Amino acid sequence: MQIVSDIHTLRAQIKVWHQQGLTIGFVPTMGNLHQGHLSLVKEAKQRADKVVASIFVNPMQFGAGEDLDNYPRTMEADQHKLSTEGCDLLFTPTPEIVYPKGLDKQSVVDVPQVSEGYCGESRPGHFRGVATVVCKLFNIVQPDIACFGLKDYQQVQVIQTMVEDLNMPIDIVPVATAREPSGLAMSSRNGYLSDEEKAIAPALYQNMQWLAGQIQDDDDFIGLTKQAINKINETGMKVDYLHVVHARTLQPASEDDKELVILAAAHCGKARLIDNLQVSLA
Repeated sequence: MQIVSDIHTLRAQIKVWHQQGLTIGFVPTMGNLHQGHLSLVKEAKQRADKVVASIFVNPMQFGAGEDLDNYPRTMEADQHKLSTEGCDLLFTPTPEIVYPKGLDKQSVVDVPQVSEGYCGESRPGHFRGVATVVCKLFNIVQPDIACFGLKDYQQVQVIQTMVEDLNMPIDIVPVATAREPSGLAMSSRNGYLSDEEKAIAPALYQNMQWLAGQIQDDDDFIGLTKQAINKINETGMKVDYLHVVHARTLQPASEDDKELVILAAAHCGKARLIDNLQVSLA
């Protein structure tokens, strides 16, 4: 596996692959890789001739008081995992490479509507940072496909919308959420959980499953959501948000909608957990 930190060297290799008629699959990450990230690499390998991954802890998507400085960085272990999984090239830029003018002078990408509410409301500016860095990475790597985990459901919708709106010739491939045996969605931030908190955390997904079952027969989305919130809070977690929304627009679900998604975020100790569950109504 090649490891490259500068844009010129990366583009030179990508140019060679393109001249050879090879397709490029891309997996952007912030590192501290777990099985969910590796499932994205596996998917990319099935769909493309060469796989490029990136590890970049993006300062633009962290707000004031968030965990940028403490975000886990495990580069050596990550490199080993990616190499074992068959990744062809790892791009590891620094903030100075990605944002040479500094964040305050960086052009930005805003994706309206789908980036509003939910994590967009709880973390102002977060999706501007996500869309901007992903746009830059797409322009640098020039992939044919890019794989993203559905655990960050709103993020996937933001990226898909950006690609459509800006006419980028890239296929976005959403990949199912990887879960612990308990049902807890795998996340780099699960490392913040104590043993006691890790025993409590699966209640988020369990109550989302309960809610999914209830709305099959009852369109009182607001009332049922309130019940689910109470159930989760009773475990000791604190719900940030829990909503039943249209699967594509992310607008509040109506009784006529058939393809829905339950979006959730909750605090468990120092960790902010996010999860979602897609629901199809008959």
